[in-house]
Amino acid sequence: MPNSAMGDHVSQLRPALHEFEDWVYPDGFAHSLFEAFMKNPHDVGGEPDAPAVFEEKQEEQWELNTFVTCEVLAWRGIWTSEERRRLGNVDVGRTQYHGLPYYGRWALAASRILVEKRYITLGELIERVAEVRQRQSVDGALTADPRTTGDGTAVVRNRHHAEAVGKGDPQCFAGQAGDPRFAVGDPVRVRQLPTLFYTRTQEYLRGVRGTVAKVSYETVLPEDEAFDREDLRPKWYYIVRFEMTDLWEGYAGLPGDTLQAELSEMWLEPAD
Repeated sequence: MPNSAMGDHVSQLRPALHEFEDWVYPDGFAHSLFEAFMKNPHDVGGEPDAPAVFEEKQEEQWELNTFVTCEVLAWRGIWTSEERRRLGNVDVGRTQYHGLPYYGRWALAASRILVEKRYITLGELIERVAEVRQRQSVDGALTADPRTTGDGTAVVRNRHHAEAVGKGDPQCFAGQAGDPRFAVGDPVRVRQLPTLFYTRTQEYLRGVRGTVAKVSYETVLPEDEAFDREDLRPKWYYIVRFEMTDLWEGYAGLPGDTLQAELSEMWLEPAD
């Protein structure tokens, strides 16, 4: 019999949209609904929300361990930062994104990347988790010390792992993007591109006019790096300044208030 407490929770984790049963016929599926399904769960700027209290909290030991594990995976060339963000913050779905602890999503992302890139099998991971769970039930100590240290010479690693050594990121991409399309002071507009799978461009900026405040650096597009395509040509990034009154209808702050955001060249076009 399944755990009754788990069953109670699962029964509540239903899709919030109850208009359709199971799946919908194409002629009953509006494009606006498709856009809603494709919206990244972490892109919440401009969405209505209830007031909430935000407070600083000291990280627990498992959270610190998870952070270090994920950083070491990047340092050893297993994944890039955008891969981690996509796996940990986007591909988990809206329910898990809002329902799991922040570093809980990171831990899932690390597990998925190790399985998907064939460093371990899912069977090995399941057996290892079961072993640690059994050990905890016996002595109460949740430890997972490695049994052995493997030979890492055959491990496939990304180029970034070697090319950034001694230079840093994004410095290792300098000189690869060609001449920047925009200069400081240029009026630009954020393009209304479709959102598919992953992006770092906030929805509330799209279609809004701004001014280039800084030509920042060259690096691979997040949309490409998130899928391990560091072989593609880097693009320029810019700091763009927006008027708050252009971003938020009925903005009640000072008239000169502005917001700055970092955007890749792909998402910008000259403003009329």
